[in-house]
Order: sequence, then structure tokens, then C-alpha cells
Amino acid sequence: MATTDLHAHVLPYDYYADRPTPTLGLARTASLIADARAGAANSLLVDNGDFLQGNPMGDLFAQPGLLANGKVHPIFAAMNRLGYDAATLGNHEFNYGLDFLMSALRGTAFPVISANIAIRQGAHPRKDTTLLRPYVILERQLADGAGTSHPIKIGVIGFAPPQIVQWDRNHLEGRVTTRDILAAARGWVPEMREAGCDVIIALSHSGIGPAGASDGMENASTPLARLPGIDAIVTGHSHLVFPSPAFAGLADVDAQAGTIAGKPAVMAGFWGSHLGLIDLLLERDGTAWQVIASTSEARPIWQRGADGKPNALVASDPRVQASVAIEHAATLASVRRPVGRTALALNTYFALVTPSPAVGVVAAAQARHLAPLLRGTAHDGLPILSACAPFKTGGRGGPENFTDIPRGDMALRHAADMYVYPNTLTALRLTGAEVAEWLEHTVGIFARITPGLPDQPLINPDFPSYNFDLIHGLTFRIDLAQRSRYHPDGSLADTNARRITGLAQDGLALNPEAEFIIASNNFRASGNGGFTTAPPVLCETTHIRDLLLRHIAHASPLTAPATPFWRFVPMPGTSVTFATAPAARQHLPDVAHLRLTDLGDTPDGFVRFRLAL
Repeated sequence: MATTDLHAHVLPYDYYADRPTPTLGLARTASLIADARAGAANSLLVDNGDFLQGNPMGDLFAQPGLLANGKVHPIFAAMNRLGYDAATLGNHEFNYGLDFLMSALRGTAFPVISANIAIRQGAHPRKDTTLLRPYVILERQLADGAGTSHPIKIGVIGFAPPQIVQWDRNHLEGRVTTRDILAAARGWVPEMREAGCDVIIALSHSGIGPAGASDGMENASTPLARLPGIDAIVTGHSHLVFPSPAFAGLADVDAQAGTIAGKPAVMAGFWGSHLGLIDLLLERDGTAWQVIASTSEARPIWQRGADGKPNALVASDPRVQASVAIEHAATLASVRRPVGRTALALNTYFALVTPSPAVGVVAAAQARHLAPLLRGTAHDGLPILSACAPFKTGGRGGPENFTDIPRGDMALRHAADMYVYPNTLTALRLTGAEVAEWLEHTVGIFARITPGLPDQPLINPDFPSYNFDLIHGLTFRIDLAQRSRYHPDGSLADTNARRITGLAQDGLALNPEAEFIIASNNFRASGNGGFTTAPPVLCETTHIRDLLLRHIAHASPLTAPATPFWRFVPMPGTSVTFATAPAARQHLPDVAHLRLTDLGDTPDGFVRFRLAL
């Protein structure tokens, strides 16, 4: 049994909206765990990482002092109650810093492993001084069909994306290094066999991607499954479900049988949405155990009804609820704390088709905080621009995954909803030409549109919205008829392609040689997304959410900018379509200038709109 990408979601509660929700929570997954255990004589429960960060409860208990005096982190309190056998680290475990991670891990009642993260690297993986133990050998007794007990050694090994040293460079630089997932596996798996492991399970906090191996792969689960010695693989990181049709047609992947390179595999969604189940039929041949058959399944805790609304399939486990009752109450008290007022609705329902005031508030907060820090420095007097992206725009999170803050009083939960990551403020010094390249990368989120055709899909689904990183303080237009200059991964696609037109600052065409200070975050400044390789000129330790809170208090009530700073180049006789949440209908008057046409609800709970270009 496997969970993955829990992101601190213990209870089925949306702290941003301050209401229960049926779509998430380990407490609901726990009911599936109990059912699975009841139907199996032999079972293991593992977690595939990304458990510490991801919601206001995770943020609250990452604050200094809250885990003092032996206090156990709420996610671990729940996992301990459920009797996990092992877990591995994900990339988001490092978002609050290495010291916090190591302190929090002291509260686990189960081994946490990671084979490719090292304090010091040696000449070979086995010579590494790993941050945690690379693997664990679980000695268990198996009951066969006749009820006879047999000893078995089950090896569990874990892997994280090697990119963590880039993604959290401000926390990890000089403290840990990472190895390629496959290189680490080739080093450690033979040792596990030498140590007597009968069965080896790989916990791969890595997605299901290309079959071919390349050094430093982020999504390496497919070539990992091909390695000799690994019997089953638990995947994650990409917040998808396997087995499912989403992976049909991929090389070495059987999306129906639930195998990768012939090995049983599973990916259990995210936030506790599914329980991953792999059944192994084992046979003892002399002194060795062999896997002779397997089944894989990702079992959901909820489903969407005919009305498009989510419905719970299982109840919450009261034991898990009780394990975090005090922490839940503390989280509610925290997120309900008043912080200011807004005179306008702040949402991200239309953030991919027109400037979003919710994103604009974050951009303004970044610029406001940065300005006094530059006084008296070599950067004093340079224009300050602010880069910010919408984080909640539906996608894999579904139609419930949007920011929606009504006019009126604002609480801390609203600020957390506007900026969901524990990023810190960073400043970059870029030329006008580099700023233009940044924007060209950003607008790769849009598909190329053919003039004169109706209802063409607008959004490239392979481009994550957290990379729709627009630069506030400029004005420009986006020509959708042109090819994208960049691929979604940030690599150059077409050196001759340009979508950004009329790029200007204060009404004047942007000088390619002029210099600017860009307020951004540590994730982007570390090179993530491939936007820029420029070294930061200032790295703050202040979390962007904290400076956002100060800005809300200072600027209350929040008001809208005078005019939108970007728009699409007109394309007569052409229309595009995009999906958003049904709740967006209530905010159509706020985007009346778009003249949207409602095309009705979709089977997955979204609503589709037509935008005439």
C-alpha cells in the first residue's frame, strides 16, 4: 500500500477556503488502508515523499519552536498512527530548510530513507555519506495460503529528484549533493541483494517519463524499473495516477496492467486522493522468493458526480482525526487571523487570459518590500519590476484549485491562498533584452493559434501555470499567431520566433540595453524553469507570504490597477477556448472586456469559455 505527495494534508479540509472537502486528506485514505489490510494476510504501508509542505498546517508547524520538546509534526503523528513501514524523501521536504527537516524526522516511528542525497560524495555510491540511510531491510513473516509462516527480507530503497540542490539552493548549497537516480540505484541495489533481500521495492519520488535514460533525469521511474534487482516501484512527484489512461502509449509502460518495463508499479495521485495498491504473488523456489504475478491499482477516496461536484467514497478514520485534533484547531486559529481588507474580488479564474488582480497584489508586495533594500547600493535608482505567476489555475488540482477571495475582510488564509509556497524574495539585475526573453518563455503557455479558425484550445497542457511568470511594471501584447520561442522546459525552440510585441515601460519602448531590477523568488532565481542564469544581487530570508501580509495591512483596502498591462494581439474571425471553474461565472462582470461566451460544463467539473480574439 502506498501514498505519495500528501503535502501535509492530514484532514479533508481546505484551509484556504476554510471548509471541509471530500477530495483530499490522509484521514480518508486511512479508511482505504484499513480495508486493504483487512483483505490481505501480508501487507506493507509505504510513503513516497513530499509529506511536510503544501498547506497552512505544514506552514504553521514549520515555524520555529512549534516542534520543540519532542512535539511530533502532525503529518507524522497521523502516519505513526497508521503504522507506516517506510517512507522516502520528496523534493518539497527541503522547502523549510535542512535543519527543520532533520528535526522533524525525529518524530517518525518508521524509517525514512534516501539513496541519492549525500552529505559527502565518494568515488562510488556505496562510498557516499548519505543524508539518511539509503535503504532499509524489513524482516517479516509471510503467511502462505495454508497459513504457514515464512521469513522474508524485504528491501525498500528511496530516491528523490537530483534537482533538489537547484530548487532549494538557498537551503542546500554547500550542505548536500545529489546523485543521478539510476547511478545511485546501480550502486545500492546489488548491495541490498548481497545483504539477503528477497524482494526489493523502489520508492521513486520521480515521475513516469521517457524510457531512455539520461544523466540527472527528474522523471526517471521508467528506466529505474528496468534495472535488474528491483521487483516493484512506487512512483510520484508528478501528481498523476497510475495505472490510468493518462500514460497510454508510453514506451515500456502498460497503463492498463499497471506495469513499467514489466515490473508492477503505482502512482497514488496527490494529497491523499488515492491509495496505491500492488499485489505481489510470491513463490519460494528452493531458498529464493520469486514474483510470479502481480496486480496494480490506484484506489480513489472520491469521485465526481454527474452534477460535476466531488463526492466522498469513504469516511475519515476517527483515529487519524483524533491524532491531529489539537493541531487542526491551531491551524484554524492561525488562518482565520484578520490581516486587512480588499475592495475588489481577488481570484485566478481568468488569470491565464487577462491580468489577475490577485497576482498583481503579490507583485506589488514584492516591489514595495524590495525598494528600500536597494537604497545606497550599486542598484539604487534602477527601475524595479516584479515577476509573479498564478499558482492555482485548475489543472491537476481540478476546478476547486483556484484562488477566490471575496471583497471585504481578509484573513491570513487569503494571503496563503494567494501565495502557497514558502519561497523567499530574491532580486535579479537584468537587461531589457533579458527581460524580453523572460516574457517570451512565459508566453509559451499558449498554443499557437491559426488566424480565422474558431474554438482552438488556448492553453498548452504541458506548461505549468507556476511558470506563467509575467513581469509587472511593463506593458505588452502577445501575438498568438506566432510560434513559441521556448519549449515548456525552458529550452530554446525557435530562434526566429517572437510573440511579445509593443514591449514598453512607462509608455516608452523598452531599451534592450537598459538595466532593471526584477523582484522574484528564490525558486526562480536558482535557475528553475530556465528563465535566467543571472546571479541574484539580493537574497532575502523573508518569506514572500510574510511581506505580502505586510503589504495587505499597509495598502488596505486593496484596489485594482488602472488598466490591464498585457493583452492578446487582435485576430479577427478567430476564437479560442479555455477551461476554468464554474464559480468563475459569478465574476464575469469583472472581465466584461473579454466578451466571453459560456460553452457549458465539462465532464471533469470545469466550465469552458470561448474568447473571441
